[in-house]
Amino acid sequence: MSEIQIKKISQFLWEIPKQGKMNVPGRVYTSEQLMQEIQKDQSLQQVVNVAQLPGIINYSMAMPDIHWGYGFPIGGVAAFDLNDGIISPGGVGYDINCGVRMMKSTLTRQDLQSQMEKLIPAIFAKVPSGVGSKGFLRLSSKDEKQVLKQGARWAVNQGFGDEDDLQYIEENGSVEYANPEVISEQAYKRGRPQLGTLGSGNHFVEIDYIDQIYDEEAAEIIGLEKNQVVVIIHTGSRGFGYQVCDDYIRKMMKAAEKYHIDLPDRQLCCAPFHSHEGQEYYEAMNCAINYAFANRQIISHWVKEAFYESLKLSPNQVQLSMVYELAHNIAKVETHKIGDKLRPVLVHRKGATRSYGPGAEGMPEKYKKIGQPVIIPGDMGRYSYLLAGNAKAMIETFGSSCHGAGRKMSRRQATKAAKGRAIKRELADIGITALAASRATMVEEIPDAYKDVADVVSVVQQAGIARKVVRLRPMGVIKG
Repeated sequence: MSEIQIKKISQFLWEIPKQGKMNVPGRVYTSEQLMQEIQKDQSLQQVVNVAQLPGIINYSMAMPDIHWGYGFPIGGVAAFDLNDGIISPGGVGYDINCGVRMMKSTLTRQDLQSQMEKLIPAIFAKVPSGVGSKGFLRLSSKDEKQVLKQGARWAVNQGFGDEDDLQYIEENGSVEYANPEVISEQAYKRGRPQLGTLGSGNHFVEIDYIDQIYDEEAAEIIGLEKNQVVVIIHTGSRGFGYQVCDDYIRKMMKAAEKYHIDLPDRQLCCAPFHSHEGQEYYEAMNCAINYAFANRQIISHWVKEAFYESLKLSPNQVQLSMVYELAHNIAKVETHKIGDKLRPVLVHRKGATRSYGPGAEGMPEKYKKIGQPVIIPGDMGRYSYLLAGNAKAMIETFGSSCHGAGRKMSRRQATKAAKGRAIKRELADIGITALAASRATMVEEIPDAYKDVADVVSVVQQAGIARKVVRLRPMGVIKG
């Protein structure tokens, strides 16, 4: 049980006062109900720990889906001064650029309801999933380095998707300062066979329909209607990103000692951003970011093929096209208003995602009137949401929001809770066709293992960070 002293400063915002070695206060966006859940683990202590890191600006923040993670809490957001601040692998996570893509179609719920038993197995056959899954691509060493430098653009150049897709991906699907020369041979070895694979755990491909519209204007601009079928893809940089993180955690442990950084937790090992070690990790992390962008682009192409082949429909009859794609394990140099001045800062988002408000730079022109789309998946049995970013997020949270429901059970607890239950049958009984690489994945991902995403999204909306546009209901899901 967490014993951190925290005070409520408004209905959906709590503050941990600056004390001890904290350089800034902590701030948590949550409700009374969710706070009771949050206090069951050590995630609030992690908010305090992050507040002690050098160069942190304004606050150590956490979103309502906060839960215990490696170093930073999952749901953590922190921005650092480029000159005095640090970069930390624990503030990004092992699955670098784990992210979510949403595509819309011209199909309706009625069109697909009776076709899910064909479609879901077809996607499952097209997109390799599960622990250590290997893809159908065979990359040369030269190809892999091009993936790391070009990201989703490499995939488009190879025929996976269209040029238009790129404008609807965060950073247009490719970040700069990616240096393949700082990547270990082990990371290359792990990454080469896994491009175009879903992976394991909470990664998924989900077929949803829109069951509720909250913001008619935003939905119309995005091109969404009630009962319309959409696809959500959630995955990241696979074993490649994991290995990059693992490699650089060891280096950062030494760097923290070298630069005399007083760590409240060794999992927060870090280096000054402009140090040799800091820049090397930044370049390696950017390689993993681009790997993940390419991965989702390739998976999207194969999902489209599964639609066409299993349903015997032409691309024109399906018209699967991009809504948006966002990262949620990332550290990026962004320009934000600090005090009364705009300045570049390094924003770490660990299990948190971007939520840029109307008019902000860095999003498609099409969305500038309404704010950037924010995709918030729930669990496989209930619902997910599409939100739009608000201007308030640019002022308070460095343009950040929650990224999902957030777990409330560990995988072990979920397995225990699912004992004796037929999870696939339970989902089928409520109209959801589900496939997983193993029964273990299915039981670890039971809906009960997650907070109700409606509660999480309600906090984000009422705190003014983002607003609800539509709610999505699952029809079919593939879990890693």
